[in-house]
Amino acid sequence: MNPLAGQLNENIKAGNQHVYEMLSGLGRAIYFPKEGILSQSAEATAHAKKYNATIGIATEKGVPMHLDVIQKKLSAFSPKDLYGYAPPAGKPELRTVWREKMLRENPSLEGKSFGNPVVTNALTHGLSIVADLFAEAGDAVIYPDKNWENYELTFGIRRLAEIVNYPLFTDEMKFNSKGLLEALLSQKDRGKAIVVLNFPNNPTGYTPGLKEGEEIVEAIKTAAEAGINVVAVCDDAYFGLFFEDSLKESLFGRLANIHPRVLAVKVDGATKEEFVWGFRVGFITYASEDKELLAALEQKTLGIIRATISSGAHPSQTFVLEALKSPEFADQKEEKFQIMKGRANKVKALLDSGKYGDDVWTYYPFNSGYFMCLKLHTVAAEELRLHLIHNYGLGTIALGETDLRIAFSCIEEEQLEDLFDMVYAGIRDLEKK
Repeated sequence: MNPLAGQLNENIKAGNQHVYEMLSGLGRAIYFPKEGILSQSAEATAHAKKYNATIGIATEKGVPMHLDVIQKKLSAFSPKDLYGYAPPAGKPELRTVWREKMLRENPSLEGKSFGNPVVTNALTHGLSIVADLFAEAGDAVIYPDKNWENYELTFGIRRLAEIVNYPLFTDEMKFNSKGLLEALLSQKDRGKAIVVLNFPNNPTGYTPGLKEGEEIVEAIKTAAEAGINVVAVCDDAYFGLFFEDSLKESLFGRLANIHPRVLAVKVDGATKEEFVWGFRVGFITYASEDKELLAALEQKTLGIIRATISSGAHPSQTFVLEALKSPEFADQKEEKFQIMKGRANKVKALLDSGKYGDDVWTYYPFNSGYFMCLKLHTVAAEELRLHLIHNYGLGTIALGETDLRIAFSCIEEEQLEDLFDMVYAGIRDLEKK
């Protein structure tokens, strides 16, 4: 093992032996080179005042070389904030501003010890880092039966972990914290579990209420007290889009430092929060009371980044940073939030109006995010999906035998009634066959 990796492992052990036990084989072996090209270039940037012949970019007249056909489209930004490589951890100011945003929007983080967010290539990359550092063959990764299909690829296919599902909802259509606890306690012999908490949930658009949130935290703490090391991952992709009574902050704050056997990890990003999907700017943040442990996890995270993408896109980080600092940002974001909330409320009003009856479908609870899901009673979801797309020109997502996901996020409010009329008509078409 490389001595740098060994030293990072010793720092993690000294800070919390249980966190060291959570690491995968790759997680234990990975490190960020201290004497490689990047570190030598950083040293040269700080001290080589005459010539700096280190990093592999081209310069001209003291700025990164660039083409006018590109720069003239981006003239509001300095070439130094666009063309050079961003640091592997991301632009320092962006990390600071995002941390401040996290504290502002998550009051439960006040007084908690957590690291500086590391920039990722959006949410999927952040989850992939979690998988690389903590998951390996045979480890249990726990998340509900209604989930984003990429979890299977990220944790199951890439890292050969065992996927453990539990029903998302109880019979009363509340979050199934008992099911989560049972799934956790089933890993007692293994002594380790990775839990993914995705709220607002994709595909249902559901965020638990305050009492449910407390039950989730209690379930994880109970598992820890039973001797299970838990990597608690908050996938906060749709954070902030809370339209009704629900938790209004990430569970990361409540999970941070609750037990030595619990490592809370927050994966979030500007991608959906700030409506910049193609910018691919995300963040990964760890919570621990030990500063050396946090520093070691950051170095291992940088090792994964260096070994995969080297660093994130610089222009996207610049664009997001400038937006977050703008005095107009909050008002513009609130305007978009109200549009999204109006669409969600319109869908709920339509479904509760009695127009479609209750024989063809019911809907899963939704109060946040981009999506909602119908539970079909009389036809198969995939059959309906195909019928709608070929006969009505309407695209939806079929999930399993009964569930049809509809993204109201990309449909104008005044078009939603027409959309659900089509779904209803499509069901009646198929019932006649």
